[in-house]
Order: sequence, then structure tokens, then C-alpha cells
Amino acid sequence: VQLQASGGGLVQAGGSLRLSCAASGSIFGITAMGWYRQAPGKQRELVARITTGGSTNYGNSVKGRFTIFRDNAKNTVYLQMNSLKPEDTAVYYCNVDRKTSSFSGQLWGQGTQVTVSS
Repeated sequence: VQLQASGGGLVQAGGSLRLSCAASGSIFGITAMGWYRQAPGKQRELVARITTGGSTNYGNSVKGRFTIFRDNAKNTVYLQMNSLKPEDTAVYYCNVDRKTSSFSGQLWGQGTQVTVSS
């Protein structure tokens, strides 16, 4: 599975960005897609996750501001980020959960930088 993330950038506090992550290759067995982030000096944390059935869960710090959704036909997951805060500044990583007869685990895409200026 290859994950291609895009959409990061620089935005002022209160602004919005949309991240996208397209999965390609051996995409069978994907059970969930999501986003994690890692700020300098901090551990990687869950931002949002959506299962193939459409169930979602969010990190506490982004609830009510971020929305995750997916386009199954395009094998793409999106993260709409509104009301951005400087503390949202981090590298955002696309992630999938995949389970097959020979593999069970998580796969990661390259990170995309999100910087929120105050």
C-alpha cells in the first residue's frame, strides 16, 4: 500500500486547511484510515480515524473543529481542519489499518507539515 498525503501548509490562526491521503497499490484489507500528528518534542497522537464502515473517532483536542471523511471510490481520506490553532502545528501523517492473511498492522504515509501562525 502506498499512501500519498497532500494539503499541508501555512495558515493563520482561525483559518482552515484540508488534508488528503490517497491509498494505492494493494489496498485490499484496509479496515480504517486516519491521521496522526507529531509536534516537535511530543509523541505522535491520534487526530482522527474512520473505519470502512464509516465510524469515526477524534482526538480530544480536535473534536468539534476537525472532520474526517472518505471517498471509497477514490480510496482517499480527507481531514477538514477548521478553527486552526497554533497548537495544531505539527507534521501530520496518514495512516491505515490493514489486515490480510499475511499481514496485520498499520502502514504510514509521508508526513505533511501544518503550521498555524498566531
